[in-house]
This record gives sequence, structure tokens and C-alpha cells, in this order.
Amino acid sequence: MAKSDKVDAVSEISEKFNNSTAAVVTEYRGLSMAQLSELRRALGSNVSYRVAKNTLVKRAAEQSGVEGLDDLFVGPTAIAFVEGEPVDAAKAIKEFAKGNQNLVVKGGYMDGRPLSVSEVDSIADLDSREVTLGKLAGAMKAKMNQAAALFQAPASQVARMAAALQEKKGE
Repeated sequence: MAKSDKVDAVSEISEKFNNSTAAVVTEYRGLSMAQLSELRRALGSNVSYRVAKNTLVKRAAEQSGVEGLDDLFVGPTAIAFVEGEPVDAAKAIKEFAKGNQNLVVKGGYMDGRPLSVSEVDSIADLDSREVTLGKLAGAMKAKMNQAAALFQAPASQVARMAAALQEKKGE
């Protein structure tokens, strides 16, 4: 690879680190090009999955201020740069890895700190943003229904008491 190509590759990877909300570092040894294409499709449009040389990735990470990932850049390395929701990308990688034992998650990077494999798995086990918002909306609606019932209770008690008094007067 010519020097200018390496400089371009480092700047491209560095830009990806800067623009992404998270990154998942994987080892892809043994995966065919068809399987890598299938993984890229599964990740969606908000994730770019890039195979890169470890030395270039180390330089790009250093240039971007990303620290703590040097131990992950050993062997054939590919990085999923997530520009959208990290949960969705982690779920897609975990699901793909279930069917393809050759894809190994080495770790990741999110919110300015490195992630271990177990932390990436934990992120994959979280509910997506839409599901969480749906649960929150349901909980808020339930609390509003409880509040409405609570505010309505005194009025219905007064009505029952008035009916009981009228019934008592009628006797």
C-alpha cells in the first residue's frame, strides 16, 4: 500500500471514529465475502463495517483520541462504526455471531471509553429505543389513569353519601 493510500485510510478511519456513537471491534477470520456482505446488510445503513489493518486502525484511534483499544487490534480485525442506535447494531452483530461461529466480538468503544465483550453483550440485550419509549409511555398512561381515578373518588363518595342520606330520609 502506498504511503498516500495509508494516510487516506488513517484519516478515513479517524473520521469514522469521530462521527460514530459507538464502535464494535470484531475478528472475522474464516468468514467468506458472502457472509461479510450478509453481515453488512444485517447491520443496516447506520453502521459501516470496515476491515482494516491493525497498524492503521491504531494510528487512526490515536489521532481521534480513542484510547484503550490497542489490545483489541490483534489478528484480522474489522470494526463496525455505529452512527445510529448502538443497541440495534450490537443486537445485529450478536445475532449474526450465533449463526456464524467465525465472527468473534473482541470489544468496543462508546461514550469515550472502551467496552469489554460482556459490556457489548449487555448492550445487545437491552431493549431498543422504540421499545423503551413505548414502555415509558405505557407507564405514564397508567399513572395518569390512577391520578384520574384518585381525583374522581371524592366526587363519587359524596354522591354515594348524598344518595344514602336521601334514602335514610325517605324511610
